[in-house]
Amino acid sequence: MRTLLDLVLPLECAGCGLAGIGWCKWCAAHLTVCPRRVHPRTDPGVPCWTLSRYAGPPRRAILAAKERRRRDLAEPLGRAMAGGLARLRADSRPLVLVPAPSRTAAARQRGGDPVVRAARVAASWLPGCQVWCALGVWRGVHDSVGLSAGERRNNLQGRIMAGPNLEITANAQVVVVDDVLTTGATVAESVRALTGAGVRVDAALVTCAA
Repeated sequence: MRTLLDLVLPLECAGCGLAGIGWCKWCAAHLTVCPRRVHPRTDPGVPCWTLSRYAGPPRRAILAAKERRRRDLAEPLGRAMAGGLARLRADSRPLVLVPAPSRTAAARQRGGDPVVRAARVAASWLPGCQVWCALGVWRGVHDSVGLSAGERRNNLQGRIMAGPNLEITANAQVVVVDDVLTTGATVAESVRALTGAGVRVDAALVTCAA
């Protein structure tokens, strides 16, 4: 059955195009290193960490998850996220992952939010971890592709909101997660919205940083 299906929808590695596998071990190696601290141009006020540069196999995997609706990539990307979080986690306190929000139209075009899917996989691999989809985007936010750092800030400023009646486990570590960090505008607005709702954010972790 797998062979017949491959004739219709050929399976290939999202990172290098290797036939017969969705994400090969050589491409996975790009995301299994220790997270690296980054300092985006728009400072979110919390430490920011990345698993990789936005280049090569990790970049191609993220684009495949977004633009080609490769839902199968949620598992390897989520496991990589879990590995990074496990290295950063200082103790056994509860861990809450808050996915940075996507525009509703963009998520609809992608068949759902790939960041949320990866975060849920990551949480399933980490004890005492949960995903908290607490953030949304107001109407009027445009696609950020091609925008400068200042334009990205203006595009998002005040337009990411936290849901009402937020309750979080006492003493939990809260980490904002996203797929790509470019200027830091999305993470900064996400942290602002959570802080304004009374939630203390400990850090941000992204799969790739440009």
